[in-house]
Amino acid sequence: MNKVTILNGGVGRELERRGAPFKQPEWSALAMMEAPEMVKDVHKAYIDAGAQVIITNSYALVPFHIGEERFKARGAALAEQSALVACEAVKQTGKQDILIAGSIPPLFGSYRADLYQPERADSIALPLITALNPHIDIWLNETQSLIEEALRVKSLVDRIDTEHKPYWVSFTLEDAIPTAQPLLRSGETLTDAVHAVLDAGVDAILFNCSQPEVITDAIELTKKALAQRSAAQTKPIKIGAYANAFPPQPKEAKANDMLNEMRNDLTPDSYLQWAQQWHALGAELIGGCCGIGPEHIQLLSEKLNR
Repeated sequence: MNKVTILNGGVGRELERRGAPFKQPEWSALAMMEAPEMVKDVHKAYIDAGAQVIITNSYALVPFHIGEERFKARGAALAEQSALVACEAVKQTGKQDILIAGSIPPLFGSYRADLYQPERADSIALPLITALNPHIDIWLNETQSLIEEALRVKSLVDRIDTEHKPYWVSFTLEDAIPTAQPLLRSGETLTDAVHAVLDAGVDAILFNCSQPEVITDAIELTKKALAQRSAAQTKPIKIGAYANAFPPQPKEAKANDMLNEMRNDLTPDSYLQWAQQWHALGAELIGGCCGIGPEHIQLLSEKLNR
């Protein structure tokens, strides 16, 4: 099996656990605005735990979380600050081989494919992309529920990033009800999503902000799709996963209505068992999303590449 690259765990809920400014609807953006030193401390905690890739705290820097006026006035500056804080965390740990992934979030809210507005996508995504671009090593388009949005963001990054940094897209999956095959939260099939982003030229396909139980099937399907396209595929595509510790999220869930309770069963040991399954199936990029903390990442780092 290939060696695993360890990603960080969830930033927002780790900020909350440490007592940082944290509430809805701002989510992790509030700490970015009011306590950037605490954001840096979370990054450093994940690096110290063994993370080889840390993700900028730009996930909630969209109008859905911080409001239209605040986004227009400060969105780009906050996005750049999120990257600079991550860079400073790397510098202070002295581990210069750590990579920084620039988070491009769902533009209209997590899980809310129904809120996607194609006519507004560029005006939200471009300020974030432009601000992050000079300071990051990897693009990470996170928690994607809709194929059209994922493809649009990829095209915008291609327009801005003349260096062609690696581009990772991470889908969030339907996990509230059993389905015959893995589905995005939009109801689109994962098979269609995988082929669409492969055609767009991504470098990695990941799954996040979903139950670990549904991610296993998604990795298997993705691996099969890659095998079917192996003759036409001109570059190796990595597979990854970083699950959350939320209970299943119903279709009517709204990501900024309340703070979700966390599952008690996803201890570091039990999460490691899921990660070992994903690795055995071919996942090379493994970390954690909401509720997966430094203690989880430390165990992944100690055990997965043994």
